[in-house]
Amino acid sequence: MQVEQLLSIMSDDIYDKFKQAIETGKWLDGNPLSPEQHETVFQALMLYQAKVEQSQEHMTVGKDGEIVQKTRQQLQQELKQAQSKQINIARFKQDDL
Repeated sequence: MQVEQLLSIMSDDIYDKFKQAIETGKWLDGNPLSPEQHETVFQALMLYQAKVEQSQEHMTVGKDGEIVQKTRQQLQQELKQAQSKQINIARFKQDDL
């Protein structure tokens, strides 16, 4: 199967199922992955991460197939940006009510 064909039929749901299978070493029905299945599914996950998913995780596979690892500074900056986008909650003192 060609890479383009694989990526065109691989949905987010399939990606999530494959990811769970790699993490647990078992299919959803409880059957263990064979070494060949593990290797094939792992390669499919890496292709999907590299070509389709724009992962925000600290370590992932880039579009060129290389491992991309974010620095501590990049992770802290992303955390600050995410926190600044949060909705502020109105806070009152008991006497204000």
